[in-house]
Amino acid sequence: MQINDNAATSDDREIVITRVFDAPRQLVFRAWTDPNHVGQWWGPKGFTTTTHEMDVRPGGVWRFVLHGPDGVDYNNRIDYLEVLEPERLVYAHGDGSEDGPPQFHTTVTFVDRDGGTELTMRAVFASAGERARAVKEVGAIEGGNQTLDRFGEYLRTI
Repeated sequence: MQINDNAATSDDREIVITRVFDAPRQLVFRAWTDPNHVGQWWGPKGFTTTTHEMDVRPGGVWRFVLHGPDGVDYNNRIDYLEVLEPERLVYAHGDGSEDGPPQFHTTVTFVDRDGGTELTMRAVFASAGERARAVKEVGAIEGGNQTLDRFGEYLRTI
């Protein structure tokens, strides 16, 4: 696992998390993009996910609610900008409002690695301040790591 938590030039707006999963790339991509799979693992520990729509294609939208362990619901909206199966996803992640600006842009890459798959999530925020706020107020780095932990656990069951 690699975590880039540097505050330097272009990195000061990014959070990068990389993991290698012992699963073929096509399966990893499918588990990441199929609503029947995503609801089983998406989100940090203790969270559940309800998907309202998931259309994984350029111009498509994924609208979902993260249900926190404290009973608080968090509306989310992902607008897919690029989908290159099974190699890459690029999307804008927002707060669930129809016309609100994205909170950050994410690129997810899926690379074959010795029979497994290296997955890298690179979230880029509008400013270093926005990144710092996400890290401090919503635990973005820990939440990303917990989400990938859950993903890895789920991959071992399918």
